[in-house]
Amino acid sequence: MTAAVFFGCTFIAFGPALALYIFTIATEPLRVIFLIVGAFFWLLSLLLSSLVWFMTRTITDNKDGPVQKYLLMFGVLVSVLIQEMFRFAYYKILKKANEGLKSINPDETAPSMRLLAYVSGLGFGIMSGVFSFVNTLSDSLGPGTVGIRGDSPQFFLNSAFMTLVIILLHIFWGIVFFDGCEKKKWYTLLVVLLTHVLVSALGYILQGPVISAYRIRPSKCLKTTCS
Repeated sequence: MTAAVFFGCTFIAFGPALALYIFTIATEPLRVIFLIVGAFFWLLSLLLSSLVWFMTRTITDNKDGPVQKYLLMFGVLVSVLIQEMFRFAYYKILKKANEGLKSINPDETAPSMRLLAYVSGLGFGIMSGVFSFVNTLSDSLGPGTVGIRGDSPQFFLNSAFMTLVIILLHIFWGIVFFDGCEKKKWYTLLVVLLTHVLVSALGYILQGPVISAYRIRPSKCLKTTCS
């Protein structure tokens, strides 16, 4: 049963992203490069967020209790801000790269910024999903019984669907963010930032055993990287 849960949750969380990669990106080497660079930029944002988290924990002397909850909320907010800063930096780099490709070979059609937004969003989403779900996924192999202490028995299934949603949301955020930068509609960047914060903080807004699967997601990356 543990193997079925492991593979089932893996394909739920990453199956659509894998399909998008195979059918829309894998056939174009340039898109693969942009995808990898986008994933790397997300890793850089995680590294910077982890450094901020580590310094904050050191300043507060690793206090537990209510302080820990507020520290996690602060960490989530800072992490989202840093992610969107790196998304903007990646947009600037892609813009320069696209202009460079056009100047080097004007006869060949360069990738559109909308396509690059989709590719970069998928890169952000895949790496975010891997880091947020891989530890939970490894626990699905056992030993143990989910829900024996009153928690939701659908913990792994909920986490898999939430990881899938986050990956798809990163694609959506990337497209909307790049479009806002291209058209200089800066309010769309604010919409992306606010919705990102809302989704990341959803576990602290809602209460209940089912949402506990979601609550662990935003802070897991910070804790795992700093430990």
